[in-house]
Amino acid sequence: MTLQETLKAISSAGSESTKRTLMNHGAKEPVFGAKVSDLKVILKKIKKDQQLALQLYDTGGYDAQYLAGLAADGAQMTPAQLRKWAQKANSQGISECTVAWVTAEHPDAWKLGLEWIDDKDESVATSGWNTISGLTSLKPDGELDIPQLRKLLKRAEKEIHKAPNRVRYTMNNFLIHLGTYVDALHDEAMEAARRIGPVTVLMGNTACKVPGAEEYINASRNRPGGPKKKKTLKC
Repeated sequence: MTLQETLKAISSAGSESTKRTLMNHGAKEPVFGAKVSDLKVILKKIKKDQQLALQLYDTGGYDAQYLAGLAADGAQMTPAQLRKWAQKANSQGISECTVAWVTAEHPDAWKLGLEWIDDKDESVATSGWNTISGLTSLKPDGELDIPQLRKLLKRAEKEIHKAPNRVRYTMNNFLIHLGTYVDALHDEAMEAARRIGPVTVLMGNTACKVPGAEEYINASRNRPGGPKKKKTLKC
């Protein structure tokens, strides 16, 4: 499929109700309002067309960028391309999910995540925190830099309540990932969660709530079979 054919397919799958929901969650125009399930139908047609994925992302549209993330192979992208994606994300749904999912596939994901969490742009910083969080759920513990993760845990505990709005959310997500997926840091993450207490994040015109880290970690660790490392972050 060409770029225009793909955009037409996305537009045809869109609805005003889904568009309103997406925009309530921060999506910015252009938004067609296609459901993820519809985007995955289109994904089966375009498959892993890397060039098309890059073209879709460059349109700046929410649905197009989401589909681009599903189609792209992050391992084939350059660090410069991934930085561009982080800088050009349509909204929080793209910066915190799509960009992080794709970046986590790249050999330099750890380096990029550490770079981005120090960015003054709130959107880029959230991509950084969620990239690192994603790696903890993908990589075996033996491949993770536990001392560096411990430092980041201490940083998150120190800064979370005064960090920018969405950075607070992704720091909380990082805390949950450490406590859930990294055995060596489970106890420390739980202790930090108790000291941090509730995290306040402005969630816009939605009913969404910030998950309580301690409660969420306990629920994840205590489910049948316990938490399993993931094969991909994309969903």
